[in-house]
Amino acid sequence: MRKNSIKNIRINEEVLRYLSEIIRSEIKDPRINPMTSVVSVEVAPDLKTCKAYISVLGDVQSQKDTLTGLRNAEGYIRRSLAKNLNLRNTPQITFIIDQSIEYGVHMSHLIDEVNKNL
Repeated sequence: MRKNSIKNIRINEEVLRYLSEIIRSEIKDPRINPMTSVVSVEVAPDLKTCKAYISVLGDVQSQKDTLTGLRNAEGYIRRSLAKNLNLRNTPQITFIIDQSIEYGVHMSHLIDEVNKNL
């Protein structure tokens, strides 16, 4: 299976949907910020590993706490994914903080400042 095959794209979408549902409603860890969202998911073609890009609305400490909480709940998340998804292998999840939304907001503010000065 190639990385950009239709099957892999569908698996990515399903893992994204269930992962965001699990983080939003099932995990009760107080370290995880309630404004946490799953931006994208990349499941390897062999279904062994998965990179989950997480966006957290908050300061740097909140992002670190959320990442720690998600890493501690990884076993529970993987078990819940195995229950909901019918895959040969349940992927090992690696959580990565996604800074692209914050970067976009920062660049938008810089552009607004330049336009004010003109």
